[in-house]
Amino acid sequence: MRDEELRLVKKADKSYRVQRPSQTGFSSPATHYNEPRIDLNETLVSNSSATFFIRVADDSFQTFGIAKNDVLIVDKSLVPKPAQLILASVDDAFHIMRVGKAGDPLNLWGVITYIIKSVI
Repeated sequence: MRDEELRLVKKADKSYRVQRPSQTGFSSPATHYNEPRIDLNETLVSNSSATFFIRVADDSFQTFGIAKNDVLIVDKSLVPKPAQLILASVDDAFHIMRVGKAGDPLNLWGVITYIIKSVI
């Protein structure tokens, strides 16, 4: 096999191994069930410098299934596509809208990529 045909596989940067406890005596039998924490920035955000988390203050967006205390993940770098939810600035206030026809004049602030529902 030629050297130029070899391709190296990069090892993952993160280690998900459980660290050994520094306690004395017997450790918990469930220590091998520990899992890494989920990082929302790593999982749900593709462009961190242009993405914002916004908490909804009231129930005025129920038509879109968005309730008070839900968290919107908004990416300002995306170009909206038809039928996507966006955050637009109208009369110095934010409004959630669905993208309609291309001719609609909007003061686009960002595209809503995820809605994290509050259950409390």
